[in-house]
Amino acid sequence: MKKYIAMLLALALTLCLFAGCGAANADVDTTDYSAMTIDELKPLLTTITEGKLTMVTSPDFAPYEFYALDEDDNPTLAGFDIALANYIADYLGLELEIVTLDFNGTITELGAGKADIGMAGYSPDPARENAMSFSMIYYTSGQSFVASTETMGLFTDLASANNADYQIGAQIGSIQAKLAKEHTPDADIVELGKVTNIIAEVVGGKLDGAFVETVVAETYAKNYDNLEVLFDVPYDTAGTVVGVNKNNPVLLAAVNLALEAAIEDGSFAQYVVDAVELSTGEKYEGLLTEEGEIPTETTAE
Repeated sequence: MKKYIAMLLALALTLCLFAGCGAANADVDTTDYSAMTIDELKPLLTTITEGKLTMVTSPDFAPYEFYALDEDDNPTLAGFDIALANYIADYLGLELEIVTLDFNGTITELGAGKADIGMAGYSPDPARENAMSFSMIYYTSGQSFVASTETMGLFTDLASANNADYQIGAQIGSIQAKLAKEHTPDADIVELGKVTNIIAEVVGGKLDGAFVETVVAETYAKNYDNLEVLFDVPYDTAGTVVGVNKNNPVLLAAVNLALEAAIEDGSFAQYVVDAVELSTGEKYEGLLTEEGEIPTETTAE
């Protein structure tokens, strides 16, 4: 009798487990949104704020995102990421809302589910997968090591930068910081919040060299006669992606369709050309004050 009761209990437990698994699986969305057209996706699309596409960006990464200045030094958010974000919003039938933060802040905001997308020159680094879903790669540049004309003689190749006597710069939380630790672990690695500050430290002689994304490095080299792009830096995860809210697979599929359209119709290629040209002119890279003005020594205090 005891064996019979034990068998019944075991059978009941097994049935409960199967039932539980069935209930759990019922909550899993297995829909292949990537196979849908934009017209099929739009009715399913939800965003943080209805009718709006909220994007976070860090405007210190020309020609991706920066502030172009007019003749009166009034700042306007510009860059090929900004133009592309507007294209994506229009393609999805949404109003674009841009929130500017420091680079680390954009990743934190996405990870907390407080933004729909992020565009800040992101590479699809596996370490960021907990904070965002990655779109398709829409731009491929590369990574570079830069130095000033005064310090470039110190370096014969990338390996020569791995020296405890050298101070090497990179942006906090960036792929470049990761590359600095990988290729120059013995150097004194100095991580700063803005690429602008890194470049200023290099050309000012406070840093011996720095890791910077290639297209960004080349843009700065056009503005600073004493900045040299010295070496390519090996990097397996090349390319730039849009970071998308991890809880929104419909939006991810829609963003990918928008990116494909922008590339195919030639819009994105023109955005890059325009942004590179604009970034060689008067610009500001960094966050504005609450009043929307460029910080001064007084307002920065």
